[in-house]
Amino acid sequence: MINFRYHVVSLTAVFLALAIGLVVGTAALNGPVADSLRETVNELRKDNQQMRQAVQSMQRELELEEDFAAEMAQVMLPGTLSGKRVLVLSLPTGRDHTEGVLKMLQLAGADVTGRVDLQDKFINPENNNDLLELAVTAARPTSAPTAGLPGNGHGVETSSALLATVLLDQPAGAEPVTEADRRAVLAAYGNANYLTTSDRVTAPAEAVVVVSGQPYVDKDSAKKDESVVKIAEQFDRTGGIVVAGNGSAGGNLVAFVRGDAVLTQTISTIDNANTVQGQLVTTLALVQQLTERKAGQYGVGDSAASLVPRLPQ
Repeated sequence: MINFRYHVVSLTAVFLALAIGLVVGTAALNGPVADSLRETVNELRKDNQQMRQAVQSMQRELELEEDFAAEMAQVMLPGTLSGKRVLVLSLPTGRDHTEGVLKMLQLAGADVTGRVDLQDKFINPENNNDLLELAVTAARPTSAPTAGLPGNGHGVETSSALLATVLLDQPAGAEPVTEADRRAVLAAYGNANYLTTSDRVTAPAEAVVVVSGQPYVDKDSAKKDESVVKIAEQFDRTGGIVVAGNGSAGGNLVAFVRGDAVLTQTISTIDNANTVQGQLVTTLALVQQLTERKAGQYGVGDSAASLVPRLPQ
């Protein structure tokens, strides 16, 4: 008959066997197996240190490249846009690098007529009808021309056309927009929180830099990306338009322009304007637009024609 004493002896034997196994196992690990593991750990530690040093080296190289571009800008840009009236139109996705683009334009001597920041509300498809109504009411008390505004029911396109009318030079023979009309239209959109302006825009521009970024990724991304394209198309009227973007994939504005055979003839794109190098190239591309009436696609993406435009001597 199995009694309590038998259970105690059995459990003792089990624990004794485990203890002997641990002792034997530890002794074995203290030999070749432990040495091998220790060597592997040391190798991994060295590899990790080398990779960390490589990352730090690449970060330092990038910083030096940015410094080099900033110094080259001081040599290349001054005077290249003297007397040229330029509008900076910032989209919500390009806000992070708008200031850098603006500084390069100012370094080149551009007469920046104003900076206009379109807000997320302007891109939101839920506001389509409101934008259509605002395009009519914003122009009604003024003499701003509305006959040429699109009539296809796209609020962003119609409002962008009106804004382009008051912010850019009018075609030859057309009646110029007065400063009072310009202020009235901008105030209407500003009061409705569709845009903000850094300073009062007192003159029309002969060229525009549209600062954009990555494509939208939310549930309305397709409609928002389409609206961004509509904005660029409506501001593509002066023969001087550059899209200063970030990346050239995923359906953002740079990618769309480069994929359109018509738009590439008139709109220049830069796919790395989020860097100092790209901001320098943005300014050079605008110089090319205004001096040669030539568009180009520049940057580091696969769809870029080259890193920088080739300017005449």
